[in-house]
Amino acid sequence: MRISRLEGQRVALWGWGREGRAAYHAIRARLPAQSLTLFCSAAEAEEVGAFADAYLQVEPEATARLLGAQDIVVKSPGISPYSEAALAAVAQGARFIGGSTLWFDEQANDDGYARNTICVTGTKGKSTTTALLAHLLRAGGHRTALAGNIGMPLLEMLDTEPAPGFWAIELSSYQTLDVAAAETRPEVAVVLNLFPEHLDWHGSEARYVDDKLALVTQAKPRVAVLNAADPRLAALRLPDSEVHWFNHAEGWHLRGDDVYRGELFVFDSRRTPLPGRHNRGNLCAVLATIEALGLDAGALAAHAESFRPLPNRLQTIGMRDGITYVNDSISTTPHASLAALECFRGQRVAILVGGHDRGVDWSGFADAMQGDAPEIIVTMGANGPRIHDLLTPLAASGKFRLEAADDLESAVKQAHGLLGNAGVILLSPGAPSFGAYRDYVARGRHFAELAGFDPDAISAIPGMGIA
Repeated sequence: MRISRLEGQRVALWGWGREGRAAYHAIRARLPAQSLTLFCSAAEAEEVGAFADAYLQVEPEATARLLGAQDIVVKSPGISPYSEAALAAVAQGARFIGGSTLWFDEQANDDGYARNTICVTGTKGKSTTTALLAHLLRAGGHRTALAGNIGMPLLEMLDTEPAPGFWAIELSSYQTLDVAAAETRPEVAVVLNLFPEHLDWHGSEARYVDDKLALVTQAKPRVAVLNAADPRLAALRLPDSEVHWFNHAEGWHLRGDDVYRGELFVFDSRRTPLPGRHNRGNLCAVLATIEALGLDAGALAAHAESFRPLPNRLQTIGMRDGITYVNDSISTTPHASLAALECFRGQRVAILVGGHDRGVDWSGFADAMQGDAPEIIVTMGANGPRIHDLLTPLAASGKFRLEAADDLESAVKQAHGLLGNAGVILLSPGAPSFGAYRDYVARGRHFAELAGFDPDAISAIPGMGIA
């Protein structure tokens, strides 16, 4: 939907985070006299009041009745369209879209595609993959935007002049439906992997998978780049898209730590700063994507060595008193915690797990602990007791030390006390930060503070925006 088509309709904004503010400013730039309703908290309403916008009405509660009175609701990504209020409003005729829907349709071309857009999604590794893609494109001399879920809403970059040569866009599962709802399609869509996540937002694992895959099944990109090693992705049939595979013997894939293109050895991925084999595997996704764009991926591959890893993603923030502190705060699934542990195999490790409880099954994590467990596991957060109960029978065998903590601060203290002056304290919670922290960034910053490091120094995402 083009923003111009909102004129004269009953339009609401739901949410006043960065995405909500970006939507407001984008609409106001094109429709200065359009009546808008904003659903936000009382504290946020005070900020909004400073705008003195005569055409803006603020409502403190998004009820089904008020939402249903709208024609269009532009919602922030964190708000689930499956809530009772949202579903009731849809039944009354309201249509829900996101800022990504508006942005894509503002890029409309005669061929129906948003030119040079590359959308990246997946349960794990999408931020690093998107940033690495932008890094390699820039190394090849292409002016490239890095935006989306990684920290810069697309609507903040609506009228960029001159336009970048490429758009590297990270999408969460909260945003893939928004792109699918747009009339304008992405040029390229990349799906890395699928594991259960955000079940409280989506309502079920099946719906999570469907919503995630909407980027390729409903948005119908010109090109889909898919992981051949993921069974659900390997089974997809996409008649409307040209499909390129990575982690496939005929394409870009790893053999051990070596990157190959078919039978051709390209380079040793251990020369890159990418943490963990799963991230080095996603380098293959980036190279397959660059190749799908018609560029020489082999010539750009070596530039991965100069990539700067992102904060909160297996980020080594430093060593103090013989302890290495690793911040993997973005880890929100048990699978992510297992992948993090794999990076430190053979080392003395205390892993801190737990956070917001959204009902994710930790039995797979427990099964893995029967094989190669870390020395210490400290549970914490709302789902900490549930994880602790699951692991208690295994800890009784003496394979690992199991401790329970009330919060992150006590978890760090316990881990440090048990490790002494040698080892790794790994924050890889496998759960969201909601409740205790504003987001995973705030959790990572607190971890850095507790370890004695400057949180500002470890928080900046390099390369955001256009370069």
